[in-house]
Amino acid sequence: MHDVVIVGAGPVGLFLACELGLAGCSVLVLEREPEPHSPFKAKPLGMRGLSAASVEAFYRRGMLHQLLTASGVHDDPDADPDAHEPPLRGVGHFAGMVLDPALVDVAALPYRLPGPAMEGKLTYLEAVETLLSEQASRLGVEIRYGVTVSALSQNDESAVAQAGEHAYAARWVVGCDGGRSAVRGLAGFEFVGTEPQFTGYTMHATVADSEKLRSGFNLTPRGMYLQLLEGHIGMMDFDGGAFDRSRQPTRDHLQAVLRRVSGTDVTLNDVHLVSSFTDRAMQTTTYRRGRVLLAGDAAHIHSPLGGQGLNTGIGDAMNLGWKLAATVHGDAPDGLLDTYTRERHPVGAAVLDWSRAQVAAMRPDPHGQAVQGVVRDLIGTRDGTTYMFERLSGSSIRYDLGSEHPLVGRSAPDLRLENGTRLGDLLQDGWGVALDFSTDRCLGDSARGWEGRMRYAAGPARNDLGLGAVLVRPDGVVAWVGDRTPDREAFERAAGHWFGGPES
Repeated sequence: MHDVVIVGAGPVGLFLACELGLAGCSVLVLEREPEPHSPFKAKPLGMRGLSAASVEAFYRRGMLHQLLTASGVHDDPDADPDAHEPPLRGVGHFAGMVLDPALVDVAALPYRLPGPAMEGKLTYLEAVETLLSEQASRLGVEIRYGVTVSALSQNDESAVAQAGEHAYAARWVVGCDGGRSAVRGLAGFEFVGTEPQFTGYTMHATVADSEKLRSGFNLTPRGMYLQLLEGHIGMMDFDGGAFDRSRQPTRDHLQAVLRRVSGTDVTLNDVHLVSSFTDRAMQTTTYRRGRVLLAGDAAHIHSPLGGQGLNTGIGDAMNLGWKLAATVHGDAPDGLLDTYTRERHPVGAAVLDWSRAQVAAMRPDPHGQAVQGVVRDLIGTRDGTTYMFERLSGSSIRYDLGSEHPLVGRSAPDLRLENGTRLGDLLQDGWGVALDFSTDRCLGDSARGWEGRMRYAAGPARNDLGLGAVLVRPDGVVAWVGDRTPDREAFERAAGHWFGGPES
């Protein structure tokens, strides 16, 4: 019997598998598709934007350089950053209204320090999945393709995923099997939300007169279309979601929609690949039922605008992985696994509302036009663009961990010791980290009580932000902050709260 069976070998399932494998868990991944490669995952239709928070997750597990190389990005993640942060480049859009990176007030972002993972990157699904599957295999994870889960049962000790005549037993089962999750339905999760207003299409086509289409995002009185590369076209048709994935769109249908939305007489010669989607926004009421958990689109679906689904799913996997691993190994304090729903459900709900707000702004009616005007005014200001960037990058996420300190519950800045060691370096093995900047290194003896679950690093920092000590969870979230003379007992309470009792 495995420790964990993960259903779904997309980016979320594979990232979670890597987290669990890193912690020494026995993991089996089941994927219904017969093989991992698909033209919908390669360029151009597989292109996705990773938020700064997702880039940071890959950096903290030592995979950023490989990801950038596989994605064709030539940045050097190991380069020593200058004393001043380099200017931001593309920072995203809201409902097709592109933000100006020059208007982001970087100095106003809380506890931000220069580092290798400062902004989002453009990648594609095939690169992400190939990297993660190779990493998972190195960590001892088994991945099986062509396995369709058709039944699910559980008791107090284990759960069983049934696929045909084969039964896959594990102590835990995690559904990462997408928006039409079989695990979600079989386990009886309640899935609630709002119905769609549009049908969206993304296609790779040969266009006879592509000069009639403007590049980039284009909001029109009849919807929205975008052309990222020649022949790579997306469009949103406000038809109430009538043409969903239940029907295969024809060339004539796609041409008619594109002409209507763009207001041109453009002609499609051939359609090579096409998929459709809607802005249906749904979320499970909990992310756990007994020994079955959900992550990614299995737990929440919405419009794919801005790549929020992929990025929210990676955040789910990063949050869940270390907690589930600690539970498997018997190191978890009481209630640790329940904090997964408590912390990530509000994040998912906020993403659904963000998606709904974008749809409201795109509506081809006077109401949508009015909202667009307000949004354009706001993103024309420094404060408005900075707010949007915080939401899109993930830097606004803060979990309620019961502390009034403004850094607790946030993703930790990439603090750097005088010897050049970065916090990101210390997180690569999936342990927590205690950084002790105090002159007497007073936390050393206490931190050693959590060896194997926490790494202790002491010494002056190049920029300690006025902190005396910081306790960082394995997912990079700040769990506790001490002043210049850290309270040793307070540190031990915080460490025990997140990592269980110290070793004897």
